[in-house]
Amino acid sequence: MINLGGDAATLRVEGREHTREYRAIVERQGKRAVSRHHRVFCGDCGTHLWAYHEDWPELVHPVASAIDTELPRPPARVHMMLGSASSWVEPWIRAGDESYDAYPERSLAEWHAQHGYRE
Repeated sequence: MINLGGDAATLRVEGREHTREYRAIVERQGKRAVSRHHRVFCGDCGTHLWAYHEDWPELVHPVASAIDTELPRPPARVHMMLGSASSWVEPWIRAGDESYDAYPERSLAEWHAQHGYRE
């Protein structure tokens, strides 16, 4: 899966009236609660389109296959969880890409700060 992150203010959607949201029921501190993570999908065909989290409203995570406009080339690529990839997955890792068998030690925010992508 290709996971993208973007500025929520740049998200443009035609046909938003057809979208629906799903929020999972999760267990927190021994109690059931509604997740703060929203998954947006097409209400007609069920295709997952994008996701966002209430704690970070400025971010949006579109599903790459749902984007129908040109995107800029990413300045960096990171591959993770390769240690648990299915046997049929053949990652396309290029020179300069970072890759990890599990999650990296640093957080996503730390990665962005280290690469100068933070204001």
